Amino acid sequence: MSDTPPDRLCASPGSPYFDEAIMERGVGVIFNGVEKTNVEEYCVSEGWVRLVAGTAKDRKGNPMTVKLKGTVEPFFKPAT
Repeated sequence: MSDTPPDRLCASPGSPYFDEAIMERGVGVIFNGVEKTNVEEYCVSEGWVRLVAGTAKDRKGNPMTVKLKGTVEPFFKPAT
């Protein structure tokens, strides 16, 4: 496995951008200079993140998300 996170990653197992091995390793995201803990999906090349918006759910039971544009910097969390 490489030392850099993928360009695009999603936390939802139903997504084609989901990668279980990378999610188990632990990925953090710095968005516009602030570390975010509620990121559902990100794309570095397009410069956006999807953040979970509270506890609201859509009609399929998935969390409601908000798409924000800005600088995205993913990183692997250190092993504890």
